[in-house]
Amino acid sequence: MAADIPILTIDGPGGAGKGTISNLIAERTGWHLLDSGALYRLTAHAALKHAIALDNEASLAQLAARLDVAFPVTDGQSQTLLEGEDVSRAIRTEQAGERASRVAALPSVRQALLQRQRDFYQAPGLVADGRDMGTVVFTEAPLKIFLTASADERARRRHLQLQEAGVDASLSSLLKEIQARDARDTQRSVAPLKPADDAIVLDTTRLSIPEVVDRLTELLAQRGMYSGI
Repeated sequence: MAADIPILTIDGPGGAGKGTISNLIAERTGWHLLDSGALYRLTAHAALKHAIALDNEASLAQLAARLDVAFPVTDGQSQTLLEGEDVSRAIRTEQAGERASRVAALPSVRQALLQRQRDFYQAPGLVADGRDMGTVVFTEAPLKIFLTASADERARRRHLQLQEAGVDASLSSLLKEIQARDARDTQRSVAPLKPADDAIVLDTTRLSIPEVVDRLTELLAQRGMYSGI
C-alpha cells in the first residue's frame, strides 16, 4: 500500500451504520468510496438480470470479475451504478440482501471480487465499507473500524428505513432475518465476519450518526491521515 494514500476500513454487520457513516466520511474527506457489500448485491442482481442461477458458482465468478460498477457520492448519499444504470434501491431490499449473503459465501466469487475491490484504492484516499475490509482485502490499512450494534437496534433502524421508503415490513421478521444473516456471515468458512485484530470496535447502538462521524474524523486526525477538521 502507498504510504501517501490513506485508507480507512469500516467493517461490521448489516444495520450497524457502515453505509451511512462511510458515505459521510468519504464526502467529508473527498476520498473514494468502496461499498464492498454492494458488490455482492450487484453480483446477485446481475445474475438475476442475466439469468444465472445463484448456485452456479463458476458463472457467478465470471460475472463478478467483469462487473461494471461505480459509487458516486453527492450530498452524503452514494449512488450504485451497474452497467450505467442506477440500481441503488433495487439492491437494498431484504431479498437482495439475502441473495447477496448467499453469493458472498462462494469462495470463487469472493476471489473474483478481491482484486476488483483493491482497484478502488487510489489517491486521494479510500473509505472501504464491508465485512472483511480490514481482515482480508486491506490488511495493512492504518485505521480499521468495526462498527456494531445490537440486533434489536439494527432491526429497528431497518424497519424505520423501510417505513420512510413506504415499504411495509414486520419488525419481528426483520429481526429474524438479521439474526440469520449474522449467523451465516460469522460462521462461513471463507472470510467470516469478525473484527481485525488491530481494529477499533465501536458500538453504535446508542450513538447518533454525527457522533460516529465526528469520532472517526478525530481518529483520522490523530493518525495524521486527515487534517481538514
